Amino acid sequence: MSTVAPTVTVVVPGTHLMAELLGQRDELLRRVEESFPDVSVVVRGNEIHCAGPRAHQVGKLFEEMVLLLQRGERLDQSVMDRSIVMVRAEQRPSTVLTDDILKGSRGRMVRPKTAGQKRYVDAIRENTVTFGIGPAGTGKSWLAVAMAVQALHARQVQRIILTRPAVEAGERLGFLPGDLMAKIDPYLRPLYDALFDMVEAEAAQKLIERQTIEVAPLAFMRGRTLNNSFIILDEAQNTTPEQMKMFLTRIGFGSKVVVTGDVSQIDVSDGRSGLVGLEKKLGNIESLSFVTLDGSDVVRHRIVADIVAAYERAGSSDRSSSKRGQQRG
Repeated sequence: MSTVAPTVTVVVPGTHLMAELLGQRDELLRRVEESFPDVSVVVRGNEIHCAGPRAHQVGKLFEEMVLLLQRGERLDQSVMDRSIVMVRAEQRPSTVLTDDILKGSRGRMVRPKTAGQKRYVDAIRENTVTFGIGPAGTGKSWLAVAMAVQALHARQVQRIILTRPAVEAGERLGFLPGDLMAKIDPYLRPLYDALFDMVEAEAAQKLIERQTIEVAPLAFMRGRTLNNSFIILDEAQNTTPEQMKMFLTRIGFGSKVVVTGDVSQIDVSDGRSGLVGLEKKLGNIESLSFVTLDGSDVVRHRIVADIVAAYERAGSSDRSSSKRGQQRG
């Protein structure tokens, strides 16, 4: 007995949205067809007819894209690709990609671009301490700085403190010219870059001069109590366990903390990272959250996502091989 393939029809409200929905020369439509080869997609006027085993997913995808267009979003291949991933995971791109954080220094709205990033941003909003753990390119530091600047604008905090460990200080700082801050500056430059994406350089410099924004190495945090501050510890995988404990015990009243790190890039000389194993110690504490991002959350050049995915596969393979070896032993 043959079964009839499920069919879904999406009616697009107004033909003016169709061109943007399908893309120039139907490039976005082809992207959908390539991603769902078992679904037939036929466009007639302002109706999109989907037939096949996953017709409901394709129909949902087009409905979500219409919502994005109605909210003023522009569609391109990267937006479509990320939306396809979300819809497959039963997530709604229209709620992820329209979560405004603030308008950046270049006039563009800063928003999460993946479901993982949306989870991360929501965790920062809801918790006192949030750990964002994941590979390069997942927006951990960039989104944390955006949330910090938004909190400062909303007067939820009085200052922003950006810090990271200078891992190779003992070996290389002595060879760099200038005073201590000039020597440390290369280690802090990524934080400045993220900050200048959110605040115009001249305005950011004034905030730094007034110490409303402080960018400093982790060693400068010792002995302080940080009240009414939004504090970001970047590259936390390069802290020692002692440094991590020191940092987390600096938190004062009215403060919010974000700790970011990538456990696959540990540069601490003896490998004793203060980030590894921390979730087991602190995971049950109220108002403290761990968010893990992965290759699907990479929003840099597509090749970066492919590289991260390759390393993740290799890591899984290595762990499986090690486990089998232990079992044989």
